[in-house]
Amino acid sequence: MTTKMFYDKDIDTTALENKKIAVIGYGAQGHAQANNLRDSGFDVILGLRAGKSFDSAKKDGFEVYSAAEATAQADVVMMETPDELQATVWEKEVEPHLKAGSYLGFSHGFNIVYGLIKPNTDINVMIIAPKGPGNIERRQFVEGGGIPSLYGVHQDPTGDTAEVAKAYAKGIGSGRAGILETTFEEETTEDLFGEQAVLCGGLTQLIEAAFNTLVEAGYSPELAYFETSHEMKMIVDLIFEGGFEKMRHDCSNTCEYGEMLNGPRIITEESKQGMRDVLKDIQDGTYAKKWVAEYNSGLQNLEKMRTEYKSSLYEQTGKKVRAMMPWISDADKYSTAADTEQFSAAK
Repeated sequence: MTTKMFYDKDIDTTALENKKIAVIGYGAQGHAQANNLRDSGFDVILGLRAGKSFDSAKKDGFEVYSAAEATAQADVVMMETPDELQATVWEKEVEPHLKAGSYLGFSHGFNIVYGLIKPNTDINVMIIAPKGPGNIERRQFVEGGGIPSLYGVHQDPTGDTAEVAKAYAKGIGSGRAGILETTFEEETTEDLFGEQAVLCGGLTQLIEAAFNTLVEAGYSPELAYFETSHEMKMIVDLIFEGGFEKMRHDCSNTCEYGEMLNGPRIITEESKQGMRDVLKDIQDGTYAKKWVAEYNSGLQNLEKMRTEYKSSLYEQTGKKVRAMMPWISDADKYSTAADTEQFSAAK
């Protein structure tokens, strides 16, 4: 596997020119990719069901069709519906209308890796996985920047799928930041593990545990929230800009010594074993089976966990603190449920 990073200057977009691209879904990633591609000069249509996203895409000036109609017209079909809906949308609306030699793209390899979608061997299958949320992807593109993307090939009957994938990644702005080769298996495993062990699962549990520790010791919930949660963004910004070295440089010596001395007391061998167990469940398909079963059962456990979290002292305190700072956008206004709305009827 190559470790070369590709940039705009390295990529010839000829392989994608004169091809019609159908983006299936207009949520966070679908919206960002469709708009960025169009702004880059590519021919983009949308495949959606009637609803808010359909109306929004029309308002944004796109030609909008059903997923089946869009697939039938397209040379490149990009699946941007949620993971849990893709197999149904694929089976009912995409697969029957996909022409031999077409290019089928994904931004996450979940459905291919776990065998929920199995394209015919005459279909080119590729992944273009932006390493960031769609709203950031779109904003940085408009501002002249971009976010890195991974690209990879699962099936290549026409022999040029890698070039099409790189051209697509350049079209969404990732050539400005860097494009790196991967495989479906690597992207899926690392993405799920990162989300569960660190970025979302591990981080949220760490923050809430620290918050509760302070509150249980008699400290103000508001101050505990500021210390364990609000300041997190500033620390992460420093790490983003210059790694742990910049973060440690910009913090006090007292902070740096305490971090290095006591961090290992928090992330123990037991914590590391937990991470290994999470990774194993992702690798052997255990997590995928649990998630598919959860979705098929109506998300009962997920809804229960959501309800419990919303009533927690941490979240109630957070709402109170964030209300004191009107310049911070209300997180409740952000939702990627649009894609779910578009295709939930397909199930």
